[in-house]
Amino acid sequence: MDEFDFISPLDYRYFEKEFTVFLSENARIKYQAKVEAALVKALSKQGICSPKIAKEIEAACLKVLAKDVYEEEKKTKHDIRALANVIKANVSGEAKPFVHFGATSYDIVDTANALRYKDTVNELLLPSLIELEKEWIKLAEKNAGVVQVGRTHGQHAVPITFGFTLAEYVDRLGNRIKEIERTTNNLTGKFSGAVGAYNATSLIVKDPIKLEKDILADLGLKVPNYSTQVIEPEPTQDLLNAVFGAFTVLANFSDDMRHLQRSEINEIAEAVSENQVGSSTMPHKRNPINFENVKSLWKVFMPRMLTVYMDSITEHQRDLTNSASQRFLPEVFAALVVSSRRLLKVSKGLIVDKESMQKNLLSSKDLIVAEPLYILLAKYGHPDAHEAVRVLSSRARDEKQSVIEIIFADVSLKKYFDKFSKKELILLKNPQLYVGESEKKVKQVCAHWKKVFL
Repeated sequence: MDEFDFISPLDYRYFEKEFTVFLSENARIKYQAKVEAALVKALSKQGICSPKIAKEIEAACLKVLAKDVYEEEKKTKHDIRALANVIKANVSGEAKPFVHFGATSYDIVDTANALRYKDTVNELLLPSLIELEKEWIKLAEKNAGVVQVGRTHGQHAVPITFGFTLAEYVDRLGNRIKEIERTTNNLTGKFSGAVGAYNATSLIVKDPIKLEKDILADLGLKVPNYSTQVIEPEPTQDLLNAVFGAFTVLANFSDDMRHLQRSEINEIAEAVSENQVGSSTMPHKRNPINFENVKSLWKVFMPRMLTVYMDSITEHQRDLTNSASQRFLPEVFAALVVSSRRLLKVSKGLIVDKESMQKNLLSSKDLIVAEPLYILLAKYGHPDAHEAVRVLSSRARDEKQSVIEIIFADVSLKKYFDKFSKKELILLKNPQLYVGESEKKVKQVCAHWKKVFL
């Protein structure tokens, strides 16, 4: 088979070599073998087998290959028994009894999964997200004072700055990164046997709970307060919630940016390479393909959170209804890494059209002045300023006139206008100055996350 014989786009289109270290089938089995090695080391520590035997089994665990386990599984019809048999085949007769000794399958499976998810997050996911966060901080700071019209419900609202637009995503992604870190550190393994009551290991050691602690300490995982044949689902569920939350931030950013690249808006653009083609029939096209790609990947993977919740329900102490479905979880991590790296690349080359932002803002100049006008009228005593400005704004829209012209011509409002300061009058005639604390907020948000990540 070559790469184009595979079924999943993650294997032939979005594949990155380093994924194999943590997310491949070879990686899954290597992590399971690592747990088997931690078991025999803990047994040796409690005097159940010799250190020599522990080292022999550990060496055999390091040589385990997925292809050998799969070949053995054709006979056993059981993947973890196949793993144990492959390890046994490579150790002496003296060591054989201590391979997988006292363990149930999901002592190995769940602990190995927790360990590789932790490594995946720390080695692949967090570095990618943090690098993107740093780039967004730079982009927000660079555009902190670039005035842009704000938009609500797809309509022009009041002015902000483009840096303020970006600061939203700096803050949201920063919070999701911290939540991913927190939930990753809460991942647990387990070594409590077939129903979670330490039945088998209680026949082997005096303190089976200490044995579990020793195994998990060696692997760098937290010890659970309780488990059945499987770990409690919530720690993994919490991590995936945080992961999907970060993915959603990326999708929302992508959606906003692709809309800002619309021809009729034209405020930002993805950089394109010299030979890049936007359409097979329209040579002029320069599409927001990276933003659209991230949104599209999010649509594929986001619904899988529902599967994570469904996998949280197991009948009594164990059933196998999550056995197949949880095998797809590594794809979620891979997709988010791909998406974050894609957005990092496009963010570094993002083209910001300040002139278009100014043009779009000024196209609504005569209407977006309505809010500051109403606020100032109320400030100086008008009893129903909002209604007065609403009525006159509607008239201005119908008559295609400026709100300012109509309102300043209204004799009944003159006594209020006479109280306006010179600065307030200038603001009304230059609504691009009406950006509130946009720039200050950008600096505040960026300063906060720079302390965290820089």
